[in-house]
Amino acid sequence: MTAKSRYDNLSSDRSQFLTEAEDATKLTLPYLIRGHEEYQKGMKQLKTPWQSVGAKGVVALASKLSLSLVPPQTSFFKLQLDESQLGEEFEPQVKSELDLSFAKIERTILDAIAASDDRVVIHQALQHLVVGGNALIFMAKTGLKLYPLNRYVIERDGNGDVIEIITKERINKDLIPNYDAKDTVTDEEDDNEIDVYTHVKRDNNRFIWHQEVDGKRLPNSQGKSPIDSTPWLPLRFNTVDGEAYGRGRVGQFIGDLKSLEALSQAIVEGSAAAAKVVFTVSPSATTKPQTLAAAGNGAIVQGRPDDIGVIQVGKTADFATALQHMQTLEKRLNEAFLILSVRQSERTTAEEVRMTQMELEQQLGGLFGLLTVEFLVPYLNRKLSIFQKTGEIPRIPKGMVKPIIVAGINSLGRGQDVQALGGFLQTIATTMGPEAITTYINPDEVIKRLAAAQGIDVLNLVKSVEDVEQAEQQAMQQEAEMEAIKGTPALMKAPMLDPSKNPQGIQQPQPPEE
Repeated sequence: MTAKSRYDNLSSDRSQFLTEAEDATKLTLPYLIRGHEEYQKGMKQLKTPWQSVGAKGVVALASKLSLSLVPPQTSFFKLQLDESQLGEEFEPQVKSELDLSFAKIERTILDAIAASDDRVVIHQALQHLVVGGNALIFMAKTGLKLYPLNRYVIERDGNGDVIEIITKERINKDLIPNYDAKDTVTDEEDDNEIDVYTHVKRDNNRFIWHQEVDGKRLPNSQGKSPIDSTPWLPLRFNTVDGEAYGRGRVGQFIGDLKSLEALSQAIVEGSAAAAKVVFTVSPSATTKPQTLAAAGNGAIVQGRPDDIGVIQVGKTADFATALQHMQTLEKRLNEAFLILSVRQSERTTAEEVRMTQMELEQQLGGLFGLLTVEFLVPYLNRKLSIFQKTGEIPRIPKGMVKPIIVAGINSLGRGQDVQALGGFLQTIATTMGPEAITTYINPDEVIKRLAAAQGIDVLNLVKSVEDVEQAEQQAMQQEAEMEAIKGTPALMKAPMLDPSKNPQGIQQPQPPEE
């Protein structure tokens, strides 16, 4: 079976998910997801939604996820030595040298990510996940490539593991090496693009893939990789048992978005109708309509005011009801997309804002779980594999050094650790007094836990207990020397040592005469 026929067979399973993604993108970002097999050059005329809450929510949530998964200033992973596999203890100096080497490897990878367009593609993929629930990323050597839902099909087993992926893309014929245009049958003679299918299959503990054009394999298009370092990353926002595709965040609140869209359209159109000014003139009035229409601002015309009227809509109460319901829907959608909405009052405190922000961030826990497993872990494994093959970083022995993800859901846990530790210390100081902290709390351990909770490397930053004790001893010794120096002038003023009071007291003994 060719890749094209297999793609057509699997497209039927994708149809429902793609239709829901189209409905979701029409209410949020209409340009994001196109229809079934839609390849249109140039700009497509899209219908603009009547409300912007959906677009704002998608962009805000995708930005939050992007900054949390791949933070720009800190590392999203950490290399740790698995001491259980070594069977021996290392000296602190050896551990410090290993930590420095690991930090250098981390910095090399982070610098390469910062110099590439990975974050741009990741942000686009997260927007697709929020709206449509699905996205496919291919990690090529030159960078990341994003496949929207309408350009790939996928099949998974009962456990959710990938069995097969087929992508479809239109490529210029001149870019395909060793391609003979005579063998191609196209509907249009001037069509210079052709469909290229990439067929990815799972083969035991590895993935193999190749490309096809018109049912024929392209030469030198084969590839393979282990499962744990595959360049194909099919992402899902939410999973449902038995479904090969995911569900988006927008689909969970599509009812509120549709209601807000209808109310927004009604309010806008009704307000436009209410803003229109139309005068009526009684048929028996002495004032002619032409006279009223030609009169300027502040002009004086002859007539009776009772003969002239203004048409009014009279729907103020109905508009107020619709507007109130719109505000309720907007508030619910802002909470759904984790947009901070602070209570507007003179007594709004910073603690209230902080608690509101913390409640929103706690909702990210469920969102991060799947993204950490399906994106961060294989993304990091692929990066480490590429950099080891190119020689940019040294070979990392398997089983002894393991990468640990410190971003995503783990960063939320660290944030809660900081709050819990701070609350614990404050409770002790309040109930037992500030002196209890110095008596019962180990400051060195507190500093280490705070640094670990905030993802800060304490190596060569925080003094060790030995360094602190040595510094205290040196300070005490210097203080004693200073006290001795200060006491010297007072000692010289003593009567026994004062030359004016005891001249003989300071005379040196003379050597005996020979």
